[in-house]
Formats: sequence, C-alpha cells, structure tokens
Amino acid sequence: MTENFFKKAKNIYFIGIGGIGISAIARMMFGEGKQVSGSDSSGSEIIEALKKAGAKIFVGHNAKNISKDVDLVIYTVAISKENPEFLEAQKRKIKTITYAEALHEISKDKFTIAVSGTHGKTTTTAMIAKVMIDAGLDPTVIVGSLLKESKSNFISGKSKYFVVEACEYKRSFLNIEPTIATITNIDNDHLDYYKDIADIQSAFNEFVKKVPQKGFVVCDREDKIVSPALSGVSGKIVNWADFDASKLKMKVPGKHNKKDASVALAVAHILGIDKKKAIKSLEDFSGTWRRFEYKGETKGGAKVYDDYGHHPTEIKATLLGAREIFPKERIVVVFQPHLFSRTKLLLHDFARAFKSADEILLAPIFPAREAFDPTISSDILADEIRHCHSRAGRELGLGPKRKIGARRREMGPAGFSAEKHCGDPSPVLSFPNFPEIVTYLKKTLKKGDLLITMGAGDAYKIYDDLA
Repeated sequence: MTENFFKKAKNIYFIGIGGIGISAIARMMFGEGKQVSGSDSSGSEIIEALKKAGAKIFVGHNAKNISKDVDLVIYTVAISKENPEFLEAQKRKIKTITYAEALHEISKDKFTIAVSGTHGKTTTTAMIAKVMIDAGLDPTVIVGSLLKESKSNFISGKSKYFVVEACEYKRSFLNIEPTIATITNIDNDHLDYYKDIADIQSAFNEFVKKVPQKGFVVCDREDKIVSPALSGVSGKIVNWADFDASKLKMKVPGKHNKKDASVALAVAHILGIDKKKAIKSLEDFSGTWRRFEYKGETKGGAKVYDDYGHHPTEIKATLLGAREIFPKERIVVVFQPHLFSRTKLLLHDFARAFKSADEILLAPIFPAREAFDPTISSDILADEIRHCHSRAGRELGLGPKRKIGARRREMGPAGFSAEKHCGDPSPVLSFPNFPEIVTYLKKTLKKGDLLITMGAGDAYKIYDDLA
C-alpha cells in the first residue's frame, strides 16, 4: 500500500478495534477527518470512549458490519484468517493491512522513537512521551495503555517526532522505521510463536538493524541476553545503564520503573533535552492505566490496585514494588493467567513469581486468541505454586511453619538473575469464575489489606463489584 492510498482512504473499518494499539490508530484517523467503524469480541472502556468520539462499533464479528463505502480495513494479527469480516474484505477486494503495516506508513516519514522490549515498554513509552511533551517537542504518541494525563492511548502532535510502543509478537515491530530504537530487556515470551530465546533475540536483531547509521539504539549492552541481538547494528549504541535513575524520587514504585526511567533519560539526552527538566518530568510521572494503578477502596476499607502484568517477570517486579510501599500489609493477589500456551510453557516460572504475596486467588485462564487446551488450567498452576513454595522451604531445611528470611540468587528462564524470597507457603485458591472470587473477597478482605488484580484479561473489573 502506498502512502498516497493511505491518505486517500475516507472510510476505515478496524477489526479488533478495542485493542490498545489499533484503537490508537482509529483515534488518529478521527483526527484526520476519516469515517471510523469497527468491531471487537466484547465491550471495554476503550470501545466506550471510541463510541463517544463518534465511531460506529459492533460487538461480535459479522460480514454485514462492513458497509459498502468502506475503502480500507485495518486488522489485528490476533484475529483468525477465517474471521468473517476479514474474508468479506478479501471477497470485495477492499485494501486490508495489519496494525503493524499501518504503523509503517506513519513511521517512515517521521523521526520515530520505537520502544521495544519484553517488559516495561508501555511505561517507558509513556515516560519518554511525558519528557518530550514537557520539553515542548510536541510528539505524536501511540502507547499500549491509557496515559493518565490525557486518558488516551494516542496523542496527536504537530512536530516531526513520533513515539510508539513496538511489539515483538509475530515480529510486528519490523514494520516500524525507527530513528531511535530502544530495548528495555529481552525475555522468554510469546512462545506460541517464537521457538526459544535465540529466536526472540534474532527478531530484536532484525529490529535494531533497521536503525540508520545516523540513528541510535538505546539498550543495556552489558546485558547477556540483549548483547547477542546487537550484532551488525549500524546506528550508534547508547547504554541506558549509564543514565542512572536509581536516586530519582518517583511516584511509581519498584526498581523496574527506575530502569525504565533510565531508558527515558538516555533518549532525552539524545534529543538534547535538559537533564534537570527530564528528571523533573520523570519524578512527576504518575504511571499509566493498569500499571499498578490505584483503583480505590472496598466497602470494608481494603486498598485495591490493578496491574496488567501477565508474565512471571512482570508479576514478580510488580509485587516487589508493592512491598516497597506496603511492607507490612497483607497482600492478596487475584491473577487471571493469559493464554494456555504461556501458562503451560512458563508454569514453573509463574509458580515462583508470587513469593511476595500473602494470598493468591486464580481465575480461569483467559484464552484470547487460543483454542481450549485441556492439558493446562489454573488448578494445575495452583498445585505448582503450592509445590514450589513447599519445595523452597525443604531445600533450605526449614519446616513448613517457620518464617524463612533467607534469600538466594537463581537464574530465570532467559538466564536473567532474579532474587527469590522464600517464606511461609502462601494460601493458593483456584476459582471457576469471577463471581465466586468476588464472593470470597467480600468475606475475607479486611480493612488495611492490599488487593492487587493482575492479568491481561478482565480481572480489573473485580473492583467495580467491591467498591
């Protein structure tokens, strides 16, 4: 598809319009005066916001949803190629492109800052955007969450700068044309697509090779998992670890957020933004939607936070960050696993990720794009968590009721170093549905408790039933 055709499109239909990235493109098209319509499998806050903006949105996919005057279809790669709307577009020979291909058209003529990494890319993208906006650089921004300041995942800027979250799933970030490419980290994920960590590294290597000679690659080049992905890079490599943000007084907790801030400081340095101004922006940064987001209190006085974390590394980092703020409170986690394949392949790593929680409540696995897999379930994950916790105690020669204060270093699935906290086995319960979880919480949550809802599905809706 040529850029000219992209600009000429007047009526655009989005398959999967509720997706956090594709909905941002829909917002962008609104700003350019296009007619926007689309569909998704279920409703959401994002869909309601798009409806208010004027989009015509259908819940459920049907070939009849695509009106006669639609001249461009943009779809998410998460849909099946048997999707009736996709097939209808093919039948009518309407131009169809993926979300990633749309990003290519946007990014190729911009000074594009593409933020990649297995973890932290949403927060890092938001941090970079805030620093640039505060510095008056007026960027266009697409981020994989809702920015708290604008309540949107899209910011329409008028400058040459384009800041975008770059997702590695199915190598979709290879459609982006970056001037600055950042890598927050590389870890085992999306193993329903990638073969192993080497395959993931090869994708990141292809991505950073797209950076031109006058461009920049921002990463931790000393990271043993990242360094193999840097071979053949022609752009200048800038080490974000040289921009220490550990002493920043930030509103968002956790060492992982300090590392994300270091990436943002490195990008600010490249752009010539005053360091003091950049630091002030980062210290004022209040986070994004569903990233350890404070929701409020239950009727009984328990505080509720929500987090999008759905990978073991993310869960561990979020819970450690929560412990920084709430060292003595009882932390209860409601976790909804995301994808059968991820839960199955990273089962033991999930079991070790909840060490900082006092109670773990598991919802059924959110399948998203996957077919049902009877060989994995939240019941199996619950058993593995119990087994892992009891084994940790036995390995240190301690009884099941004795408080374990020891810490040891261990290697995670991708070879990264993670600190393991071994304590009394935490109660773990698996539930068949959310209503039963809500009923249980109403009976057991107490004033002063901390409830964290976690996962990439709809676990965040629990707060509405408890408030």
